[in-house]
Amino acid sequence: MKRKMVLNTLLGVTMVASLAACSAQTDQQKSKETASAAAGGAKTKLTYWTVDRHDADYMKDVIKKFNETNKDNIEVEMTILADNFNQSIDIGFASNQAPDILRTNDFPGFVKKGYLQPINDLMTDEMKKRYGNLMVEELNTMDGNIYSLPHTGQYWRLIYNVDLFKKAGIAEPPKTIKELVEDAKKITEAGKDIGAYGFAENFKNPGSAFGRIANPIGSLSGTSVVDGYNYKSGQFDFMAYKPIVEALRQMKQEGSMLPGVESLDIDPLRAQFAAGKIGMYFNHSGEPAVYQSQFPTKINWSAALPPTMDGNQQGTVSVIAGNYIGISKSTANKDKAWKFLQYIYNLDFQKEYHEKGFGISIVPDVNAVAQKPTTPGIEGFLPTKFDALYAPTPLNVTDTKVEGMKFGNAIIKYMLEGGDVDKLLTDLTTRYNVGLEKARAAGDTKTKANPSFDPNKLQGSLAK
Repeated sequence: MKRKMVLNTLLGVTMVASLAACSAQTDQQKSKETASAAAGGAKTKLTYWTVDRHDADYMKDVIKKFNETNKDNIEVEMTILADNFNQSIDIGFASNQAPDILRTNDFPGFVKKGYLQPINDLMTDEMKKRYGNLMVEELNTMDGNIYSLPHTGQYWRLIYNVDLFKKAGIAEPPKTIKELVEDAKKITEAGKDIGAYGFAENFKNPGSAFGRIANPIGSLSGTSVVDGYNYKSGQFDFMAYKPIVEALRQMKQEGSMLPGVESLDIDPLRAQFAAGKIGMYFNHSGEPAVYQSQFPTKINWSAALPPTMDGNQQGTVSVIAGNYIGISKSTANKDKAWKFLQYIYNLDFQKEYHEKGFGISIVPDVNAVAQKPTTPGIEGFLPTKFDALYAPTPLNVTDTKVEGMKFGNAIIKYMLEGGDVDKLLTDLTTRYNVGLEKARAAGDTKTKANPSFDPNKLQGSLAK
């Protein structure tokens, strides 16, 4: 943990120093260097900026191998910018010091700002066929152009403490929201002697916390609603979340939630879970790596598909995924940058990345041949027929247009204080649809109704 923090700090200092010095190097100088490298057979140096630090040591080895084995005299240098990544990208482009290759962390924003190079003409027909069914508008493509290909995804699950379940006499994870509430109460009662509680979430960030709970439950229940947005109607519909909102209120009223949960951030939550003080919470497939390195724990824990509203799995759990790395539009070495992308976007790399537990693949041919990762706890996050890729929702752009209290704050306020839940959800639906129309009018989103959308038909799309 300390070593990673030091690494990140040093890289951050290096980044600041690099940007401070970059104004001294002109585009003319860069062109001369590139021409000189090509003429003299020297290595062409490419810069790669990424936000990912969980796989830093592994990626260093991958890049080292690429640098030593590629036959095109390419040398890739990776810089990790885990903090303020998007701002660093803005500064890099503004100062003519953008990287040649970058993690497409803010895909729509980077495309709109002209940071990314389309790769349609670089892809082979085989690559287009391999990724074709996985590419999503505003995640991989924009207006017919492909910028970044799929890699891994965030598989959402209910994470639970097996020891506390046994202590409370609970045989298996809850299958319904009603069982979730009942189990949280049982765990709290059984865990009084050790100060354990049945449920928690990172409600300090209310929108994020509610989404972690409502999205997997709602989408697996077949509501067609993610982030409050109904793909069928093309409108927001927070009323679909009524059973979930009421369940949160009940757990809070019954004292089944960790005290002070309204001010709980994600890392403090993980620390409490690792200490055996929390029975259940919702999060994604990045958690096994967290409990292996950041918050080592001796408790027995596992992950399961989320409960549904009525016990019927009529939909699919919406997987957050979409893109990985792309080529800078300002690079003078597009073709050589593509050589590195080809090295990354291939079965061998993706298979090993998956098997080592750095991320769970969303690419079917990877999942078909890869061995199961050995990271403790990752078993419950592996793809099932109930996981599927969903297109992005317009929540983020709508949020900026909405007047009044944002949905996360309003729902957590109800969880803590109570009130008229129907009035609350109707008001949210009305205000967010007004904001959505503003976002559409401003050209901030191209989302529209998809009457044929059926989450049930998506079953089996990621894991055959």
